[in-house]
Amino acid sequence: MKSKRFTVKVKRKRQQRTDYLKRINYIKSNKPRLIIRAHTNNITLQVVQYEPKGDKAMVTVHSEELKKLGWEYHRGNIPTAYLSGVLLGTKAKSKNIKEAILDLGLQKSSKASRIYAALKGVVDAGVKVPHAEDVLPSKEKIEGKDIVKYAQLLQKDQERYKKQFASYIKRNINPEHITQKLTEVKAKILK
Repeated sequence: MKSKRFTVKVKRKRQQRTDYLKRINYIKSNKPRLIIRAHTNNITLQVVQYEPKGDKAMVTVHSEELKKLGWEYHRGNIPTAYLSGVLLGTKAKSKNIKEAILDLGLQKSSKASRIYAALKGVVDAGVKVPHAEDVLPSKEKIEGKDIVKYAQLLQKDQERYKKQFASYIKRNINPEHITQKLTEVKAKILK
């Protein structure tokens, strides 16, 4: 509805689902967009190309796919995001996608987060994505060494350890082996 006093915004803008100014700039670049969406227990990555009838997803990866490769750890942490990024990067390269631009949508950007761990994975797989180096998480965080340190710290208080890592203990997974498992799964992805 338009009148002299009031104009209704576009539906997706009203619902706070799309920033049209950012979107038009992405489209003008004529490059595929790398879309990363982090959820509480999972992460989803896509390479999307604009088409007039609607965006076309060229490659999609969900952190759930890592289960097939032997990843048993939580699917909402930084090491999982990194592996998901590596997986998406290898799939994108196999479809001849060599570069993309990062599209965070309306998500808040924070340094060294899961989003940037996934971005690091995509870049390490060989896809060019412009970014600043200071936003990427440290190698220690990506490899899960902070999780290992925390598990070792909690070993002193077995009650807290069992409470914090209950889901891992239930499935006979040792949180202190996350770094080795990350290396194994990454090697499987890059084969």
